[in-house]
Amino acid sequence: MNVTLRPGNAKDSTRCGAICYEAFKTIAELHNFPPDFASPEVATEFLAGLLAHPGFHAVVAELDGQIVGSNFLDERSVVAGIGPITVDPAAQNRSVGRQLMQHVLNRVTQRRFPGVRLVQGAFHNRSLSLYAKLGFTAREPLSIMQGAPLAVQIPGYTVRPATERDMDTCNRVCAQVHGHDRCGELLDAVTQGIATIVEHGGRITGYATPIAFFGHAVGETNEAL
Repeated sequence: MNVTLRPGNAKDSTRCGAICYEAFKTIAELHNFPPDFASPEVATEFLAGLLAHPGFHAVVAELDGQIVGSNFLDERSVVAGIGPITVDPAAQNRSVGRQLMQHVLNRVTQRRFPGVRLVQGAFHNRSLSLYAKLGFTAREPLSIMQGAPLAVQIPGYTVRPATERDMDTCNRVCAQVHGHDRCGELLDAVTQGIATIVEHGGRITGYATPIAFFGHAVGETNEAL
């Protein structure tokens, strides 16, 4: 077995997207969960965006000259984010995933990030074991909630689109809650017109990038969230 790693590029999006879709679909269906991506095309479009983004480092794994997996490192903010990492189901259990993970962790060290994070599906025990062996510690449980918004309004709290003028305050709120900001991710969301802020008592008390996968929200209180 000859696994090689190389930087990802835009030409890899179709193959990496197909692997991403199939890998997530396979493990999800084994546990009776819906797939994370609706189709290979959706996964391909998503990874194409990451491959083209200067704030993401991409690495591709090849086995005997064929792409069998990929991993990404989100370098937009103070704490780096890993993922999505996917390996072709036909090439799993051959240490490809470990090598992809070790590559981005080495980059975290080289670029002196103070911390690194990832989100892992709790039903996937093999990946959980790998991340534990690599030094990760489980911090918080996350739940996926789907359905139509309730359209509930909390008296005294107003929500509006975020602008670049709001960013310094939003970053301070994030640093107050988490100990660091996520300014690069917030800037992307503001630029795309998908970030929102919540105001209470005449000041910003929280914000959200997309309320979905690969987004985040921060609030001083549960009401702000």
